[in-house]
Amino acid sequence: MMRGISTVNEQLPSHCWPVGDIAGLEQKLCHKHDGSPYTLMWQAGEALARLVSKHYADARHCLILCGTGNNGGDGFVLAYLLHQAGIKVTVVEARLHNERPVEAARAKAVWDNVAPQAPLSAGDPWPCDIDLIVDALFGIGLHQAPREESQGLIDLANHHAAPVLAVDIPSGLEARTGQPLGSALQAAVTLTFITLKPGLLTGKGRAYSGKLWVADLGLSRLLPQLSPPIECLTARHLPQWLPQRQASAHKGDMGKVVIIGGAEGTAGAIRLSGEAALRSGAGLARVLTHPSNIVPLLAARPELMVAELTPQSLKEALDWADIVAIGPGLGQSDWAKNALEDVKLSKKTMVWDADALNLLAIEPDKRQNRVLTPHPGEAARLLGISVAEVEADRLAAAHLLVQRFGGVAVLKGSGTIITDGSATSIAYVGNPGMASGGMGDVLTGVVTALLGQGLEPFEAACAAVVAHGHAADLVANDHGMRGMLALDVIEKLRISVNPLQDLNE
Repeated sequence: MMRGISTVNEQLPSHCWPVGDIAGLEQKLCHKHDGSPYTLMWQAGEALARLVSKHYADARHCLILCGTGNNGGDGFVLAYLLHQAGIKVTVVEARLHNERPVEAARAKAVWDNVAPQAPLSAGDPWPCDIDLIVDALFGIGLHQAPREESQGLIDLANHHAAPVLAVDIPSGLEARTGQPLGSALQAAVTLTFITLKPGLLTGKGRAYSGKLWVADLGLSRLLPQLSPPIECLTARHLPQWLPQRQASAHKGDMGKVVIIGGAEGTAGAIRLSGEAALRSGAGLARVLTHPSNIVPLLAARPELMVAELTPQSLKEALDWADIVAIGPGLGQSDWAKNALEDVKLSKKTMVWDADALNLLAIEPDKRQNRVLTPHPGEAARLLGISVAEVEADRLAAAHLLVQRFGGVAVLKGSGTIITDGSATSIAYVGNPGMASGGMGDVLTGVVTALLGQGLEPFEAACAAVVAHGHAADLVANDHGMRGMLALDVIEKLRISVNPLQDLNE
């Protein structure tokens, strides 16, 4: 592996930093490091050149889009280094609207001294033999849509056959939120510097950034001095939450859970939650549901204890259970509302999902003994805003959920966010194959089971999201993404929740 660079598959860094002015991060670090921004620019260019030499070794002609800021300076350094290595380089310069920063101007002067040809401007035609496009137009300081000229360059790169390597972050992508600001560049690979940025991990950032690499430039050790980090969760974190069981363990140790839901005609939702709880290690799982669901559920999964949801059965279950989950397939009838009112009286740790969240949006309350697991639509109803507003700033939406409703919020989606208001994590697992019905019901069961096995609510939510997403990744690796079913993910949960055990032995 190249010095200073790590991969998603090998060792993606565990943190990113939610700095208020993320565009000033390098300057702050340079000041603390007593270093030079120009030195950092060369280190960034060298890291880019190493990546190109290893992963695009067949590239004979690179086109580099250079913006007017320090991101463009990184591009000029790379152009110089690739030229010195014998690779043909064409530079396309964005029009200069303001004075170029001193460091970027120095880097451009170095390139100009060896440039075999004048740089192309935005309107010039590109050569036909381009093997690799390097995007050094905009860095992490972009907070508004690029100008029309730059939008045009982004569109040209997106429609070109050559792969795109993004410098620090794909141009047009907001580094804090992961939202495109107008046109955003679709990268095959992104090499980001010093630390991960939240926008690369959540929202649409995952779709635009491609394979992530990080070059810390020797400065990541200084990051803890700046601000609290957001944890970037991957499957390698699973062993810290899910150790092997003691030889003396019995079902009473592994949690007694009750899952409430499944109105008439929605047996599937509550079955998925119950089965996922069992596959995630719950000792005993009781399901309270509509009477028409009892026989189908017992036939499909006899290990579940299934009973009709009545005031008496609910009271008994709430007394019996260690952990309570409510919502999958619950509906919003009087039957559902009455059950939720009884559940509200319990002081036990709970998971609220699906229609429990929709009912909470109608009658809000705040409590600390629950995990909320909304998808963006449910989060929008809870917050009284649009889905677009939730997705525009997922981190802010997740924190607002905790402020208003308490407990732990799990904002599902690409780069699921987990927060209790003080600690925050982004899960870098899962794939688009999960865009099918029932996946949220499965997650409810996993969170419930892990709470029953003794994890604290924030830990249980983090572990469940990672185990769930990792199981889906295992399905995708075996069979592809399209056509993935929730039951397929449940089958792979046995691997995800046993990270220290080889189930094939």
